[in-house]
This record gives sequence, C-alpha cells and structure tokens, in this order.
Amino acid sequence: MFTGLIETIGTVTEYNKNDTSSSGGNGVTLIISDCSPILEDVQLGDSISTNGVCLTVTEFDPSKTWFKVGIAPETLRKTNLESLTKGSKVNLERAVTANVRLGGHIVQGHVDTIATITKKESDENAINYTFKLRDVEFINYIVHKGFIAIDGTSLTVTNVDNEKAEFSIMLISYSQSKVILSKKEVGDTVNIEVDLTGKLIEKQIEINLQKHINDDSSSLNQLITQLIEKKLKERLD
Repeated sequence: MFTGLIETIGTVTEYNKNDTSSSGGNGVTLIISDCSPILEDVQLGDSISTNGVCLTVTEFDPSKTWFKVGIAPETLRKTNLESLTKGSKVNLERAVTANVRLGGHIVQGHVDTIATITKKESDENAINYTFKLRDVEFINYIVHKGFIAIDGTSLTVTNVDNEKAEFSIMLISYSQSKVILSKKEVGDTVNIEVDLTGKLIEKQIEINLQKHINDDSSSLNQLITQLIEKKLKERLD
C-alpha cells in the first residue's frame, strides 16, 4: 500500500526486454538510479511504486544507489511503462509502514488504465490538466473532489466529463518540482489508479442485487411483483 506522496524522482538507467540474469527471470526489467534516499532500508522483495505501479525489488547495488524491478506482461498491457527509455524520469514511493502518516490517500499501486493529456493550462502559479481515459468505463469511479492517483501521485479531481471520459486536476506550485507530471505535455500518457472505494461499493451492490434477484421471496422481488401487478390491474381497468 502507498500514500500517493512521491518521495523522490529516479532515473531509468537500463530497460531490458529480455533480462537473462538471475534477477531478471528472462523478462522485462528496469534499473532505476538517482534514488538513494529511498534505498537506505531497502530489502529484496520490497515494493516500490514506480510511476504508480507497485513493483518488486529483485536486486540492488551494495552502495544502494540503484535498484532493479521486473515488469509482468499484464503490467505492460495496463500501464505506460513500456514507453520508458534510458534517461526517463519516474516517480518513486516506498510502501507504507505502520508509522507513516497517511497524507495522501490509500493507493494500491495497481494501475487501472492509462490516460492522455488533452489540455495543459497555467492558472496563476498552478497548472490545470485535463486527461482522457483509454478505457472509458473507469470514468464511473472518478468523481468531483474525489481522489485519483496519476503516475502514483495522489491528486484531487477538479472536474469530470462523463460523456467524454475526461477529468481534470490542478497541480499546485509546490508539487510541480516534486513529481514528473509538470514535465509532461499534451499528448503524453499517464498511469491512472482510480479510488478503490468506488469499486468496492459497486461490487457490494452487484452482489446484493444478484442475491435479491435469485431469491423469489426477497423484498426486492416482492416489490417488483407488486409493481407489475399494479400496472396490469391499471391496464385491465
């Protein structure tokens, strides 16, 4: 679990598409450097959010200046990590511990989809961004003044257009130097994780509705039956 408060910005120094080393597993791996502040207590198997994606540390150097992570095929399909190249900057955050204050919101590091920046406009010392979702169904979980994680950064939604599957956020002056979003332009993509709360509520509603529908004696079925009988009676009268 993460908070969406980025600890540091790292640099991709290697992007391997078929890493045959013992820590590579014959898959896609990244080596990320310029991140010593978050590696002081690093251990193999630790989770580090990289542009909002929860990745597992498979290797790090003795001086703790870089670390390696593997990327699963499903992760490549859901995120924009495949677009990273040598020199790319990435947002980094360690998984929370029991004594960490939750200053952002609960972020899993499980990216739902990507979005494309459609607008970038200055608003005094802040920047307004508008994004269009690749997978439009996720707009159902994005609400005005709700939480959203963009490349792992916890931000507040300022506007939602359900028909266009677009939403907006405002990046304040302080955050502009702390996260990679300020360097991105119209046409660039970002990783999106919607607030888990909406998905949990939807799931519970679906389960309960299905339970009522399958039970002929449920209050919902009784109500539907009464309504149908009432309408039929009105037509006969």
